[in-house]
Amino acid sequence: MTAQHQSPLARFTGDANPYGGGDPYADHRSADFPFTQYANLADRQLGAGVIAANDEFFAQRENLLLPERAEFDPEHFGHKGKIMDGWETRRRRGASAEHPWPTADDHDWALVRLGAPGVVRGIVIDTAHFRGNYPQAVSVEGASVPGSPSPEELLADDVKWTTLVPRTAVGGHAANGFAVDVEQRITHLRVNQHPDGGIARLRVYGEVVPDPRWLSVLGTFDVVALENGGQVEDASNLFYSPATNTIQPGRSRKMDDGWETRRRRDQGHDWIRYQLVARSEVRAIEIDTAYLKGNSAGWASVSVRDGVDGEWVEVLPRTRLQPDTNHRFVLAGPSVGTHARVDIFPDGGISRLRLFGSLTEEGEARLAARHQELGG
Repeated sequence: MTAQHQSPLARFTGDANPYGGGDPYADHRSADFPFTQYANLADRQLGAGVIAANDEFFAQRENLLLPERAEFDPEHFGHKGKIMDGWETRRRRGASAEHPWPTADDHDWALVRLGAPGVVRGIVIDTAHFRGNYPQAVSVEGASVPGSPSPEELLADDVKWTTLVPRTAVGGHAANGFAVDVEQRITHLRVNQHPDGGIARLRVYGEVVPDPRWLSVLGTFDVVALENGGQVEDASNLFYSPATNTIQPGRSRKMDDGWETRRRRDQGHDWIRYQLVARSEVRAIEIDTAYLKGNSAGWASVSVRDGVDGEWVEVLPRTRLQPDTNHRFVLAGPSVGTHARVDIFPDGGISRLRLFGSLTEEGEARLAARHQELGG
């Protein structure tokens, strides 16, 4: 394992006070971490999963990736004890009465498959509601393993694990954040808690790095989709929901699974700017307003730009949108670009944006070079 540089961030250590009633999040410790601008690569919607753990006696490992924040019910007990909304292991013990304490190397672990392989920029290990039963320290390792390896294959001696977060003390009932500076394509994580305890939620923020061979075989695909390597660069307003929702897989499942802005009281409009997976030819567009019924955008237009200094070219003129409807548009001809922008008028929201096309020769070459550079 190779240790890597870790940027300084807000740190939380020690126990939180016992729960005293009222809002359990009132004394939850957290901070604004700069890397949360990136997509969560450990999102179940992308296909992430906790595929194994050495122990989950008190609470199941799968809870780590639940999208909503952890809940706490002070009266919820089961046959094994207090039921927590997270991953919690039993208390470790030493080898004998003379040495009842766990050793310095004793730890519990969970294997996480990222929903989309990519470069990890930051990790949040949230110990919400684990006030006196959180791990003393945590560490996180990453590996790049092709295909769909089993837990046994990931734990084999020939798998190279790189340290993303070195062993670091954490705090109870706190969102513990770690910036990661490892330029490597990661497919799986090994999350370690030393020596034992509980973690409520895991978030892994980063940039998707797709397999160029897969995209090449597909031919025509969604060149702005998060799972294919597209990303949101900026948006005019994020009041109700993140703009990244618009490039998540599948159709929206409820209103807050899309992008919705606050109500405008001026003559302006709202927008999202995207970076495509690579230089592409866009041939068709989908704009979906699923579950946005009284708050969908009234009109929308789409523009494409070729290069960061290129001029915006409108490929879909301002077009009327219907509520709770998927709109499809075939372009008169392919439009070449590296970036796209959707403008909505005057405000409201859309649930999904799809830009169907294919990589140019230049785009395919750059994507292949980056994939190789990152160890893919």
